[in-house]
Parts: sequence; C-alpha cells; structure tokens
Amino acid sequence: MAWTGVIAGAVILLLLLIFILENTQSVTISFLGADGDVPLGVALLLAAVGGALVVGLVGIARVVQLRKRAKRVRLPAA
Repeated sequence: MAWTGVIAGAVILLLLLIFILENTQSVTISFLGADGDVPLGVALLLAAVGGALVVGLVGIARVVQLRKRAKRVRLPAA
C-alpha cells in the first residue's frame, strides 16, 4: 500500500518536471515592486504552490476555529 503512494508521487513529480521543461519561454514577473525573468513553467509552478499554501493556511485556521468551538461546547457538560 505504501508503494502505491510512492509510485503516484513519482509519476506526479515526473509530470511536473515534463511540464516545467516544456514551458521554458521566459516571462517577466512583477510582485510588490520586484521584477524578474523566470521560465513560464517555473512561474506557474510557484503560483500553484503559493495558492496551495494559502488554501492550507485557511484550512488550518478553520480546523483550529472548530476545535475551539467544540471545546467550548464540551466544557459545561463536564
């Protein structure tokens, strides 16, 4: 069962590598006054990772909020 996850991760990594290697056209990125030229594949990958981090942080905040609410509801019953 563990090997399935390893194989799936390797396939996804290989697909990401192919994506980055096929999208090598240079693009200019501007963010908060900073400018830089990076390959298109790298720029899209960084944007996706940034989006995933934002979604993860929002999810963590929601879990913490629900745990606090659940703890408050359980305390009076004890």
